[in-house]
Amino acid sequence: MKEYRFQIDLKVRDYECDLQGVVNNSNYQRYMEHTRHEFLESLGENFGAMHEKGIDAFVSRVNIRFKASLRSGDRFRSCLNVKKEGPKIVFEQDIFRLPDMTPAASGRIESVVVENGKLTRGEYFDNLLLI
Repeated sequence: MKEYRFQIDLKVRDYECDLQGVVNNSNYQRYMEHTRHEFLESLGENFGAMHEKGIDAFVSRVNIRFKASLRSGDRFRSCLNVKKEGPKIVFEQDIFRLPDMTPAASGRIESVVVENGKLTRGEYFDNLLLI
């Protein structure tokens, strides 16, 4: 298994499932977003504090590949790596069902950073992420 910069274990809740009894596809995006928020907090920052400083990170593109459905009560691990590509902050994220680490979904999420209303090259994250 590849190494990840950040990982968090979570559990599927009943209301996240659709009529087929599997996690609705939109919830995988929410899991990935929650993982990014927890990752940022692990670095001592959060989106609310950033906004107060006039800095906002916006998702500009999401691409998720669904591999194996999660079901109510499943425990899973959400993992991420991060890199910069020009002005974009790119998160490569994977979700695995526990305990067997079956791949459930993988995604590439691109974000841009706006400071005081102007698009930046993401310099705010250079020191924070040490990319």
